[in-house]
Order: sequence, then structure tokens, then C-alpha cells
Amino acid sequence: LAAMGTTSAFAPSSFIGSRQTTVATSPPFGALYMDALSIQETTTQFSHFISDASTEPLLAFADQGQNLAGIFFQASLLPYLLFLYFLGFRGNRTPAAGAYGFQFVLVFVAATIPSGIISKLTYGSSLADVDWLHGGAEALLTAANVMIALGFKEAATNPQPSENTLKLGRLVTLGAAALFAASCALGPNLGFEAHSPFLLGIGDLGADATLALPWVTHSEPANALSIPTWAIHFSSVFEFLFAMQLVWNFADVTKNQKWKGLTWGMLPLHASGICACTYHFFYNPSVLQFLVSMQAGFTCLGNITCAIAAYRIAVSNGWTLSEANPFPKSPTSPEGLMVDAAAALPLETVQAKESNLILVGKLAALTVFSSYLLKYGELGLDLPFTANAPVALAMVLGFPAVTAYAFAQQSEGGLSLPSFGGGEDGEGPSLSMEDVKKYGVSGTVAYVLTELAFWAVAFPVASTALYQTSGHWPDVINDSADRATVLGFIFAGANVARLLVPLRLGAALALAPWVDENLLNRKES
Repeated sequence: LAAMGTTSAFAPSSFIGSRQTTVATSPPFGALYMDALSIQETTTQFSHFISDASTEPLLAFADQGQNLAGIFFQASLLPYLLFLYFLGFRGNRTPAAGAYGFQFVLVFVAATIPSGIISKLTYGSSLADVDWLHGGAEALLTAANVMIALGFKEAATNPQPSENTLKLGRLVTLGAAALFAASCALGPNLGFEAHSPFLLGIGDLGADATLALPWVTHSEPANALSIPTWAIHFSSVFEFLFAMQLVWNFADVTKNQKWKGLTWGMLPLHASGICACTYHFFYNPSVLQFLVSMQAGFTCLGNITCAIAAYRIAVSNGWTLSEANPFPKSPTSPEGLMVDAAAALPLETVQAKESNLILVGKLAALTVFSSYLLKYGELGLDLPFTANAPVALAMVLGFPAVTAYAFAQQSEGGLSLPSFGGGEDGEGPSLSMEDVKKYGVSGTVAYVLTELAFWAVAFPVASTALYQTSGHWPDVINDSADRATVLGFIFAGANVARLLVPLRLGAALALAPWVDENLLNRKES
């Protein structure tokens, strides 16, 4: 469930495959290659496929479920379903096309399962290294992000949004999913190999042309992403960022500032997508496998924060526990009438600054430029071929930090961290848990969120430390020694982190007002 980024809701914006398996990681998309196979041949192949899968219970999704990333991805599903439930509350006036885009992410997640199994059984590789499957799967996430962006943009700029956007979007996205399913079934029999490029590698430079570039000092590895696959990844990231901005602006359209909380909730999913792109930047090396766990952790965290944000929006628009009652409600209940009245309020639309055609043109130009710049520009650098973990971590945390800063600047008054005193010997008072408790429930929730962020980083780092020392990734489910070792690394890191207690408490204090305003709805209560 990668990245509503990732980037996913499960991987909202990009795809990562684990070394052993890559099914439940991030955005997939579908290039389809169809051929005429006899029913008998297809049936025989499928029966062999099922037989092979049944003899290897740790394949693909089952295998993913035995490692840390798999645990995070599986834990991501329930919060995402809760997010969809609260987002769809009628009082929210959520754009239909935008809600459908978020729902379609589930189709993408489902598509990663067969594609991951095929990449493992047929090619013995992770999905991240099978370009035609990888790019095809990722396209489904791109389609979801497009629907999210189009839905919120049209709702904000068109007083009478057309239903054609949703109808056409459904036709295109479901058609793409069907084509991808067909490609999974027929592609291997059409001669597509592990490193066959997505969309036949349209736009890729030949080997001679690549080596002729004046800055090139390295040859591309066999598992390098093709231009179409890189374009899909970049477009997913850009579309998700665009969608975050549109959700932010929707707060003004609805006169409900709680919508801005959803943008903040989407931030970890953006980080999840950056994990995937960083992994691909370094050509998917096994020594950077911790990025897979980080992506899964950010996905789980992002789905939780999005669910909380959607709950906050729904409550502010009249949702109560009685709404969860599946039995028909009285048409004259005061609560229901109030919600219906709120749902019928018109949106305060604004004039579109640019047409959809111009926006698509800009997105296409930026996507193509970024794809060529990264794919062929990195061949002149030594960094992508050295699998530098600190640099990878800086990339994963740095880009989302810039995004967070940009939205913080748009907030009223921005966000500021309190100053930290040095206690009795310092220049000011020291921070303690008592300061956090002064904020009541808001302070406690803020502190829990900061601690969750610590653990989201601690598990991948500890897993990487074990890999670097023992040569294998931890199996925390079946191997007690691995479990004890990982916990030992985390315990050691926690003791080091005690040195940063003032910073962690300060972060919780800085976050508490936002939690109070955007998550707990204390003003409405």
C-alpha cells in the first residue's frame, strides 16, 4: 500500500519494490501488450502459475507480509478505508471526481499484487526492476492523482461542475486498469523480458547516443528506468503536489479551514513517494533496502493522518456517531436536516487562472524535462552508483521538508518553533513534559505524533544496521534473534535520542496549536 504519494495514499506518488518481493509497495500503472493465446494454453499456464505459487508461500504479497515493510503496508489499509469513509460524508461537499480519485488508489494497490507475483515468478526480480510492469502499474496511480486534481480544481472554479469529468474519468481509469490486467496475463508470452522498457521505451536514447553525451561518465545499469517510467513517476509526484495545493485552496472555497488539515495529512504520503524516487535514483540497490521500509512507514503514517484529517472535516460538517448506523434514518431528524442543509450550500468558486489545457501542457513539459534531466544527467555523477545511505536519507527528508515549509508559509502566521532554554544554567527555562501537559489533549496528541515520527525512522534504520552487520534483512516475525537485534538497535538509538528531548518537546509544543485547531475541533465542540 505504498504511497499515496506514496506517493499513496498507499504510495501516493511512486513505487518501490523490495528485494524479496515488491507487491504491496507503491503506485503501479499499465502498459498493455495483447496477443492471441489459445484458451487451453492460457488455462495450462494459469494452473502452473497457481501450482508454483502454492509451493512457495513466501512469494510476493505473502513474502512481503513477513517483513517490516509488509507489516506497515498491511496496517495502512484500515486507516485508508476510514479516510475514504469520512471523506465521503455528504456534508463535506467533497468533489465527486476527487473522491473517486482517492478511491481508485485501491485499484492501483490491488494491481500491484499480480504484477509483483509475475515479476517474482517469471523473472525472479522485484517489480521495481521489471520496467514494463513497473511503469504500467505506476500509471494507475498517476490516473488516480489526475482525478483528484481535476475534481478539486473543477469544484473550485466551476459553479456548475459537469458530471462528464467523472464519467470520462471512470471510463479512462477503469479502461487503463483492464489493459494493465491484460498485460499482466499476456505480456510474458509476448516476449517481454525483465528489462523490456515500458511503452517500448518511447523517447529513450540509444546506447551510442547516450555515451556520446559530453558529460556521461557511466553506463546505465540494466535495471535503469526508461523515459516513460520516469515520466510516470515525475507526473505522479507533480500531480500529488498539485492536488495538495488544491485541497488547501478548497478550504477557502468551502469556508472550512479544516480542509487544510488534509493537506498536512497528505504530507507523509508525499514523503513515501520521494522514498520510491530516491530508491530508483540509486538504481534500486539492496543496500538501500531501508527505503522500502521507510516508504511503508510513511504510507502507514500518512493514511492515519489523512483519516484523522477527514474525520475532522466530517465532524465540522455535522458528522456524528449516529451516521454510522446502517439502518434508514428518519427524514425529519434535526441532525439530518442540518447536514443536508450544509451539503446544499453553494461553493464560493473562484475564476481559474489557467485553463486545463495550459496546465496539462506545463505538467507535460516539466515531466519530460525532469525525466531526461534525471535519467541522463545522473550518468555524469558518481553518487547514484555508490548507494550513499546518508544522502538518500537527506533526499527523503529534505524534499518533503521543503514542501512542508511552503505550506507553513501559507498558514496564517506561519509555524514557529519555541526557543529552547538550557535549564537552570541556561539562558531561559527548560522544557519538560509538564509544558506539554499544559496543552491538555492537544499537547498529548502532538507529543504522540512526534514520537510516531521517531519510530517511523527508527525501524528502517535499525533494519539497515542489521543488514550492514549480518548481510541479511531482519525477519521480525519468525526469527526471535532478528527481532531482539532490531529492538536492541532501537533501544540504543532511543538512548541517543534522549539527548534531543528538548527538541522533541519543543516540536510537540509547536505542533499542539495545530492539533488543537485542525484535529480536535475544540472550537466547534
